[in-house]
Amino acid sequence: MGATYETKTELTDKAVLVSLVTDEVKRSGINAKYSLDELVNLAETAGVEVKDVIVQNRETPDSRWFIGKGKVEELREAIEAQEANTAIFDQELSGAQVRNLEETLDVKIIDRTQLILDIFAQRAKTREGIIQVELAQLSYLLPRLSGHGKNLSRLGGGIGTRGPGESKLETDRRHIRGRISDLKRQLDEVTRHRKLHRQRRKETGVVQVALVGYTNTGKSTLLKQLTASDIYVENQLFATLDPTSRTLELPSGKEIVLTDTVGFIQNLPHDLVASFRATLEEANEADLILHVVDASAENREEQMAVVTEILNDLGAGSKPQIVLFNKKDLCTPEQLQMLPSGEHSFKISAYDEADLELVREAIQKQLTGDTRLFRIPAGRGDLTAIVYRVGEVLEQTFDEDDILFRVELNKADYEKLGYQLESYIINEG
Repeated sequence: MGATYETKTELTDKAVLVSLVTDEVKRSGINAKYSLDELVNLAETAGVEVKDVIVQNRETPDSRWFIGKGKVEELREAIEAQEANTAIFDQELSGAQVRNLEETLDVKIIDRTQLILDIFAQRAKTREGIIQVELAQLSYLLPRLSGHGKNLSRLGGGIGTRGPGESKLETDRRHIRGRISDLKRQLDEVTRHRKLHRQRRKETGVVQVALVGYTNTGKSTLLKQLTASDIYVENQLFATLDPTSRTLELPSGKEIVLTDTVGFIQNLPHDLVASFRATLEEANEADLILHVVDASAENREEQMAVVTEILNDLGAGSKPQIVLFNKKDLCTPEQLQMLPSGEHSFKISAYDEADLELVREAIQKQLTGDTRLFRIPAGRGDLTAIVYRVGEVLEQTFDEDDILFRVELNKADYEKLGYQLESYIINEG
């Protein structure tokens, strides 16, 4: 069922997976099979042993049972036959649906959103990541507490109880709202520090390039290989949550900051996007985006569409972008032939040094702008310093009390600092 992912999580849950395919899904062209395959990978990443899969075709969701009363009986039989203790649904459930299914099936009920949140809870390591995940979990669970109370009190541990913890989720709504307010205050403080950090980068003219892409496309590996740095890399979904930045030297010798961001996935929970907005906005602040794609994935086009949609939602859709079709070494000749290539898209392997150099050159070319001639008064050392900051000086000559600089501009640097040089430009010809 699709790609497999390594996981070191102890298997404590045995689950039957359930997918509802409605007429609306069929009309929209959404690939329900791909979504279900991805749910299997998500479940295994969370430490769940997948015992069976059930698909229900129905015109619309059932308001009480989601998949309909008859299908619930079939699900009960599958759970008993497989000795499962969990049912995981590929779509989001309401609190009432969770409660009805739980009372009828007497097992833990988890939906896709809660499963993704659970994986993030496992992965969160930094203070910011832990705050973001707990805030997303509580924001999601608050309106659904009536559907999870029995679930939590009967089955401690495993998926659905990581992160905020069982005791917090069993307290009343007033206390949970208070906790949410507290987490938001903490996150606001972290966000304020991140904004100050970004502002300093802007003021110093640091060029920022962001790696974005679907989860498990090789972004972290690419960052590690390009910058020769020691960072955590694992072949699993959402291996890293917190943005990781490293210095990258381009062929010209210029240094930029390359940042890896959290991987995207289809139907990324709204509460999670809201909580991780400060982190995801690294892409919005970038001068250039490297969209990393798993070239070997059968659902490559769908994954690219998800990334594009999230970038648009963040306001980063119009940013300059280079598409890197990674993992070309895992592609068949036919797959490679179908991949687009051009000035802004490349087929690469993160483990091929020639390809890595190609990426460095592509970044440099994308960041490099026109050639300009500046006449700077010899006594203006401050302006001379800016000239050297906004690009590569190709030629420097002296003309009486002025210095003439011919500069190949760096687009990002010039956008930030070039306004101070506008009145010193010489129009050639």
